[in-house]
Amino acid sequence: MQLIDFELRGEHITLDALLKATGLAPSGGIAKMMVADGRVQVDGRDESRKTCKIRAGQVVSLAGARVRVLAGESSTSCALRSSL
Repeated sequence: MQLIDFELRGEHITLDALLKATGLAPSGGIAKMMVADGRVQVDGRDESRKTCKIRAGQVVSLAGARVRVLAGESSTSCALRSSL
């Protein structure tokens, strides 16, 4: 199984954009079809919303691959600034 760590640049990324950004889908259209076909899971549950927001700490899975979404440097700094 292919394991991918994906670092967010903001607060979230849409599911279809994540699949494209990680190379698991060659295009946004194919990514949307993969989700619509029920081939993608988020945190172990089937996900049918193509543009659901994926945040740090979530895991996206599909046949042969698992993507762990990590907080990026910019999302961490935003969280720190908002807590000050």
